Amino acid sequence: MEKLFTIKNAGTNRTARFQVATLVVRFLTKRFIWEYDPTLESTYRHQATIDDEVVSMEILDTAGQEDAIQKEGHVRWGEGFVLVYDITDRGSFEEVLPLKNLLDEVKKPKNVTLILVGNKADLDHSRQVSTEEGEKLATELACAFYECSACTGEGNIMEAFYELCREVRRRKMVQGKTRRRSSTTHVKQAINKMLTKISS
Repeated sequence: MEKLFTIKNAGTNRTARFQVATLVVRFLTKRFIWEYDPTLESTYRHQATIDDEVVSMEILDTAGQEDAIQKEGHVRWGEGFVLVYDITDRGSFEEVLPLKNLLDEVKKPKNVTLILVGNKADLDHSRQVSTEEGEKLATELACAFYECSACTGEGNIMEAFYELCREVRRRKMVQGKTRRRSSTTHVKQAINKMLTKISS
C-alpha cells in the first residue's frame, strides 16, 4: 500500500486547509465539495489501476493544526507527499521550500518523493504565481509539477496522484534492489571470512 500525505503551506489559514481537502476529495470522488470542516483529519483508502497494475493507496489529509511532534509523525508515516500552494496567494507559494526542507530533515537520509501542485487554476484572473515560477520551483525540487482546480476539475488531478504513486513505487523498487545487493555482499563477506579461517 502506497502511503501518500497531502501537505499544504505550514502556517496556513482555514481557506488553504479547505483547498487541500477539496483537492483530495476531487481526486477520490471526481466531485467538488462546497462545505467541509477543515479541522478534521481524514485518512482515505483508494484503489486504482495505474499502468495496468492495481495499486492500493492510503491518503492522509491532516487537519493542519497538528503540533510539531504530530507533524513529524505524519511525515515519517508518509512515503509520498503532495505539496499544494494556491496560485492566487504568493505567500503560500513561498512556504513550499521551507516545507520541503522540513520533509528532508525528518526523512533523512532518504530522499523525499513528492509532487508540487498549484491549485485554483480556474482563478487565472487573480493569479499571483505564474506557471513558469511553479515549473522552475519543481525543477529545483526535482519533482513533477501540476496546475489544477479542485473546484472545476481543470488540470489533471488524477494524473498528479498517479504520478506520485509511480514515483513511490520506483523508489521502493530501487531501495529493495539496494537492500538485496547489500545482503548479498554481507553473505559473501561472511563466507570469505569463514574460508580464510579454514585455510589458515
